[in-house]
Amino acid sequence: NLFMSQWLTEEAILADVVKRDTPVMCVIGNPPYAVSSTNKGKWIQGLLNDYKKDLNERKINLDDDYIKFLKYGQYYIDKNGEGILAYISNNSFIDGITHRQMRKNLLETFDKVYILDLHGNAKKKEVCPDGSPDQNVFDIMQGVSINIFVKTGNKKANELGKVFHSELFGKREVKYPFLTENTVSTIKWELLENKKPYYFFVPKDFEAEEKYNFGFKINELMSTNVAGIETIRDSITIHFNENSLKNTIKDFKELNEEEIALKYNTKDSRDWKISRAKNDVITNIENSKVWQQVSYRPFDLRKTFYSGKQNGFVCNGRFNVMKHMLKDNIGFIAKRGWDEFNSATCFVSKYISDRRYWSRPGMQGAESLFPLYLYSDEEDGIFKGNERKPNLNQGIVNKIAEKLGLTFTNEKEDTKNTFAPIDILDYIYAVLHSPTYRDKYKEFLKIDFPRVPYPKDEKTFWSLVKLGKEVREIHLLESNKVEDYITSYEMAENAENDHNIITTKIGKKDWEITDTEKQLGRIWINESKYFDKVPVTAWEFYIGGYQPAQKWLKDRKERELKFEDILHYQKIIVALTETDRIMKEIDKIEIE
Repeated sequence: NLFMSQWLTEEAILADVVKRDTPVMCVIGNPPYAVSSTNKGKWIQGLLNDYKKDLNERKINLDDDYIKFLKYGQYYIDKNGEGILAYISNNSFIDGITHRQMRKNLLETFDKVYILDLHGNAKKKEVCPDGSPDQNVFDIMQGVSINIFVKTGNKKANELGKVFHSELFGKREVKYPFLTENTVSTIKWELLENKKPYYFFVPKDFEAEEKYNFGFKINELMSTNVAGIETIRDSITIHFNENSLKNTIKDFKELNEEEIALKYNTKDSRDWKISRAKNDVITNIENSKVWQQVSYRPFDLRKTFYSGKQNGFVCNGRFNVMKHMLKDNIGFIAKRGWDEFNSATCFVSKYISDRRYWSRPGMQGAESLFPLYLYSDEEDGIFKGNERKPNLNQGIVNKIAEKLGLTFTNEKEDTKNTFAPIDILDYIYAVLHSPTYRDKYKEFLKIDFPRVPYPKDEKTFWSLVKLGKEVREIHLLESNKVEDYITSYEMAENAENDHNIITTKIGKKDWEITDTEKQLGRIWINESKYFDKVPVTAWEFYIGGYQPAQKWLKDRKERELKFEDILHYQKIIVALTETDRIMKEIDKIEIE
């Protein structure tokens, strides 16, 4: 064994020497698509610093194996002075925000870059431009592209390479013959502009860029913000009801670590550890403020034990910002980089929120929460008073006030010719729920937090504030309108089973259109019970990557719907239907 160990060590050292110093003329391989790469060697990690330079990002997702293999090939071609890197890979690098320095670095090395985007991203539910199905060329969910990088050695050192782009949509029976029958010389390529700071490897429509940039950026208006909480152990920390949560907390207080691990089928991770969670519970269980509601998903409030302690029961509590949501407040939820254009780019909450509030697994980035107000006079993590100030950039507020000819007040007043923080939020909420606005600026909404145009005039401002308020109150389920139920909960005729347990897999087979003229349907939760007269619009409505009417039920599979759950679901249907109606009203107003 000692001999074998020494031999392996020497072999590894010699392999490193080859990688660093030996001219390599050809590398062939098929790297895994692994976001959490296990290839952590110092040499390749060091090379990746070229892709991470000056990003200034909170989280940089550039550790995927496919990126390391791409950099590996680039390194040898740089070393040899010329070469070709031909590579089919995950296509997230061609337009990802955190990949911008990577793209620039590749352009500094190569003379020409050819990108044939094969699309097929099931996580984004990609479809063809005409709405027909788009399939991946492989049996994977992540979209892919064929990438050819050419270095001749003739490009000047300070010159950037040229990017040529083409794309292929459709089913496999379309893509496979195309790829078989075509070559680089026969494919029609589009030469892209190397436009900083993102250097996208995909076409972008930047005609409206100047007009869009004239608006104010959400994260500049509300500079105090943070990604939602990340529990690491949702199945343990997030609960449907208070009794379930209290039973879990009781276990964490009374059971030892081995017993907890066995009962909850869990183990320690890098950030979440049973011992830390247990200590957090023991330390804070007598504090009544730790029993908190959490906005887990749109229209889906859950229960959790939240002390704010980092690496506690809730692993990443983001207490520095979330603490402001433990008192009377409204949180504006938005995402940096929007990849779901069939829905609005925002939501609202009165509680702490989850970082994956509306994102499906695989979607880029997390949702951030922007408190409308910041509370002061803090002592030992607990606010003693109710003094608060708006979380708003005063320079932007002053510009809005000047444009409208109104006076800004920190709290909402009945005083004539004044406006308050909630009015600004409602104005923003209306604008971002405008389908026309989202479509017009979709290329820019993909890049960063959304920008919103300054109000056109006072009349337009108040019209949008009114509609934005309606949507906000509906989304918080505070509007009386959501109790005007348009659906009913029924039992099939001659049904023998009278339970309310969701037993079926909610999806297409359990949804049926019952009235094609009025576009109404029925959703079966089991073999005998169903919600009737559900508008197709509500059933298919998207908020982020989720369809709430479907997601809310899917998350409760095998659970019994209580009376209050049945009413709550019917409120969701009204809320989604009303949101669609109000969005059409917003679109009648000329925003800019």
